[in-house]
Amino acid sequence: MSDSPAKGRIVWHDLMTPDVQSAVSFYKEAVGWGTEPFSIGSGPPYTMWTASGTPLGGVMNMTPAAADMPPHWLAYVNVPDVDETAEQAVALGGSIHKEPTDIPGVGRFAVIADPQGATICVYTPKQTDTAADAPPKLGEFSWHELSTTDVAAALDFYSKLFGWTAGPAHDMGPLGTYQIFERNGVQLGGIFVSPPDDRVPPNWLAYVRVDSADRAADRVTKAGGKVLNGPMDVPGGSRIAQCMDPQGGMFAVHSM
Repeated sequence: MSDSPAKGRIVWHDLMTPDVQSAVSFYKEAVGWGTEPFSIGSGPPYTMWTASGTPLGGVMNMTPAAADMPPHWLAYVNVPDVDETAEQAVALGGSIHKEPTDIPGVGRFAVIADPQGATICVYTPKQTDTAADAPPKLGEFSWHELSTTDVAAALDFYSKLFGWTAGPAHDMGPLGTYQIFERNGVQLGGIFVSPPDDRVPPNWLAYVRVDSADRAADRVTKAGGKVLNGPMDVPGGSRIAQCMDPQGGMFAVHSM
């Protein structure tokens, strides 16, 4: 598979939820997003999230096939060829949850799982992605965190699939190592082993950059969500809070 300048870039985020209207109301209040309707051919209704007028993701009702899954966010990673990437994921020990599928006029995507079970989307846009990498602005996704059972195996999988590389590793004492991963030298997120008493299976958690993690945490609570951890300081001078929306979707907020 040939590389491209955009390979490995995390470009989109979808929220799968049982109540779109409630989710829209919540995230508008909690993180200040706007929305825009978007038509996907004859597909189900789809609403885009926007930050300062720029689309950054979408929200849609969970399908009957996913009724036994909790509400969740899915990150989309740009790849040169969705079909080849999905095949490579399987060869590396992963699996395919949704076979490569066209989005009319937009591109092609597939939902895959890594060998430990965390899900993520691979995506090839119809038009070549020439956007320049830039630091995340307020309202945009700024960090991606993988909770897994095997840090080294997960990093190996994503390095081979997306070209991500190991950055600094932080010793968290009894909690093990927090392994930063990078793309072209820019830090994208971290990988760590879930605590032994954590019953949540391996998963990705997306962070949204906000004006203040403390004020955002207050807005989350007032809008009907829950703050699960924080607000707290993290290495590098940032402050975070990990949250749950009223339908059960997990996300986090991050401020500098």
